[in-house]
Amino acid sequence: MQNISNILITGGAGFIGSNLALKLQSMYPEAKILILDDFSSANFKNLIGFKGEVLSCDVSTDELFFKVDDIKWDVIFHLASITDTTVTDQDLMMRKNVDGFKNILELAYDNEAIVVYASSASVYGNVKEHVPLKEDREKHPENVYAFSKYIMDNIAEEFSAKTGIKTVGVRYFNVYGPREAHKGKFASMIYQLYKQIKQGKKPRVFKWGEQKRDFVYVKDAVDATILSMNAPKSTVYNVGSGEARSFNEVISLLNKNLGTNLETEYFDCPYDFYQEYTQANMSKIKEELGFVPKYNLEKGIKEYVDILEGRIKETI
Repeated sequence: MQNISNILITGGAGFIGSNLALKLQSMYPEAKILILDDFSSANFKNLIGFKGEVLSCDVSTDELFFKVDDIKWDVIFHLASITDTTVTDQDLMMRKNVDGFKNILELAYDNEAIVVYASSASVYGNVKEHVPLKEDREKHPENVYAFSKYIMDNIAEEFSAKTGIKTVGVRYFNVYGPREAHKGKFASMIYQLYKQIKQGKKPRVFKWGEQKRDFVYVKDAVDATILSMNAPKSTVYNVGSGEARSFNEVISLLNKNLGTNLETEYFDCPYDFYQEYTQANMSKIKEELGFVPKYNLEKGIKEYVDILEGRIKETI
């Protein structure tokens, strides 16, 4: 897509959002890029090097419209939401995530802007069969966070059908990489295990570490997000690596790249809804947009550890 003059990014000071903002800045140096973030799950340090404007804003309130009313937006990347999946306040989660999204869609309608928004693989729920998950499979959200994303997908589909405005959901799997440290205990398991090993502690995972996840490096997640604005029509895409890898493999690769050999400590899983397996079927985004992940787990963890250890400089 060419001739992009004005880009709005909500949640742009967060983990994926800040990586996205810096990549878009390098791709569209002449474009105006505005970031809105309420800093509930973000850190200003993520945006050092960003040359655009950053405003504090809760997009689930009317202040959104006052902060952006003088600009004609071409594309809106909507990543703002409560991302803490342990939040149990259903009213708060739905207000922030769903009401916020409805405000964004209203803004998009006024501007005839493309909307690319963050969906989540959590909408699939605890899938028992170990198969790659396709976008059109049945959804079983297990918590209110996943439910809010499920409802956002429904709203986007109905909105696009009524208005003709293009909305594209990017259904992120387990994203990891630079600029997630501010999330603390809600950062990726790869970062959590890295921190444990760095502190000389045994890496801890649920018995027996053979649970598998589709871990996707943040650079791939960002590339897929940007490509998604070129979708031929309104849709939702899985964004993963296409591989399911075990926590034991993650620990082995971290030990290898850190030059350590710490044994794993296994403990009982207290959750009956814990996902045993996630894997994205990536055929749709490959066929429609030509997206193929550049990072497998080996390459992603090596680069991430090299950055965390100061061996190489982070690049966008």
